[in-house]
Formats: sequence, C-alpha cells, structure tokens
Amino acid sequence: MTLRPLLDGALTLAADRAGAPGGLRYTERQLYYELCRVLQPLHAGPRRIPYTLAPPVRYGRFAAALATRRDELPGLLPPLDPAAAVTPGTRTAAEGDLYDYGLPRLLVCQSPAIAAMLVANDLHLEAACPIVAADGLPLDPRLTAALERAGDAVVHVLHDASPAGLACFERVRAEYGSGGAVDGPAGVRVRSMGLVPRHATALHLTTGRGPHAYRGLLPAGLRPEERAWLGGGRTVELAAVGPARLLHTVIRQVRGGATGPRRTPLRSRVRTAREAGFLSWPTP
Repeated sequence: MTLRPLLDGALTLAADRAGAPGGLRYTERQLYYELCRVLQPLHAGPRRIPYTLAPPVRYGRFAAALATRRDELPGLLPPLDPAAAVTPGTRTAAEGDLYDYGLPRLLVCQSPAIAAMLVANDLHLEAACPIVAADGLPLDPRLTAALERAGDAVVHVLHDASPAGLACFERVRAEYGSGGAVDGPAGVRVRSMGLVPRHATALHLTTGRGPHAYRGLLPAGLRPEERAWLGGGRTVELAAVGPARLLHTVIRQVRGGATGPRRTPLRSRVRTAREAGFLSWPTP
C-alpha cells in the first residue's frame, strides 16, 4: 500500500488550513508544517503542558508530493527569488516619500521568505511598519534617518528559536540598538519578537535538531529550561507557526498589543481567528 494518496489528501487539507481565514498567502515551509499538524494533530493539546513534536513526514516526501500540485494551490507563494528579496526602499513602502517622515517601528525578519510572506499579506500596510529581511542589512541610510527622526523608535526582530535566530537578534541589536555601533541610529530600541523555546513548547510546534548544541551567550530573559532546550541542539523554525497566528501575533506585537477596530482587509481575514482568542504569544 502506498502512502501517496494519503499524503495528497492531507496536503489538500493543509493548504486549506494554511490559507484560512480569507485566503492568506503562505510559504512552502509554512505549508509543510501545516501538513505536519494535519498528519499529527497533537499540537492541539493543553498549552499548560509544554512540549514540541517530531515531524511525522520528511520534507523530501512532502516536496515530492507538492511538485505536481503547485498550480492547484493559489495561496502558495512562489519560491523566493534572491534577486527580488524584500529590501529597504523597494517593497517595504507604498509611497516613495515614506523616508521623509519619522518611522516609529521597523520589523527585521531573519527569514527572507517570512518577510516576503508578511508583505504579500499586506502586514506592512496594516501595521504601518516597513519590513526588511536580515540579509538585506545594513539598513538604507534613509531608513535609519527616519528612525532617528521618530524618536524612541523600536526595531522588532522576528527569528527562529535556534542558534542562528539568536545570532540574528544579537547582530541587529549590536548594530542598531542603543549603545551599539557608533553610526547606528541614536536611541533605537531593539526587541526580540521571538521565537524563543517557551513559545515553541507552549504552541507544541514541530521541532528539529541543529548540527550542534548552542554554546554562545544566551539572552538573560531565557528560563533555565529554555537554556537547556537550546543547549541540547533543538531548533524550531518560525515557519512552524501557522500563517494566521503568525500574522496576528506580529501585528499585535508591532502595535504594542492593541488590535483596534476591524477595518482593513487583513483584519477581516483574521477576524475569525482573533475572536477565538488563541493568537497571542504565551505570557510568562
């Protein structure tokens, strides 16, 4: 008996869930993790019991099943073209004169694919926040000047729960945070939006293991169990978070936890999920 028919049916359901509600756009990695949730629905367990899950299907098997079905999935974003990655001054703003004003917030994404997904779902417009990929650093000088003009600006860093994710956050903080590089924007606060291990375990995300344990300096805010989690070599990609949950979490964090009235297309698309009350990062 072949597993291909089962995998095809699960892939269809995963695509429907990844795009819900309202036809969200999603990446191939996000679709893979949605498929893992379909095949292994243990993520629905109580959040008060922390745990992560091993992937029930290998990525190669998923990619083979997806190869002939891409055209059937309108919400699936095309593979990211490195030449068209999200960079400051191109796809981060709707108006050419954006940099003439102060920018109170900026979102830096470790993953270029996640940055492109957020832009494809209009989050930069919804949150009034430019979105850049970390591999596009250093920032455009016009953007750093706009952050300086805003006064008390905040740079949010969205990253994996992994050594590479922590290194990304530390790099941005060292370069642009208060007390960082001499030529960095003055007075800018750099904040980690996650992931961190407690997010991954509370949301019961699918995890993996890196090639080696993390031996670097860990952020002071991590709990002892999180330090042990990272020290054991575990990793969780940001793509493991469901698309709707990720979008709602990011906009809440960027806007200081307020969601405001539901007016824009993105708000209407995540209205159902918001009313269910499950799209916030776990609190300590």
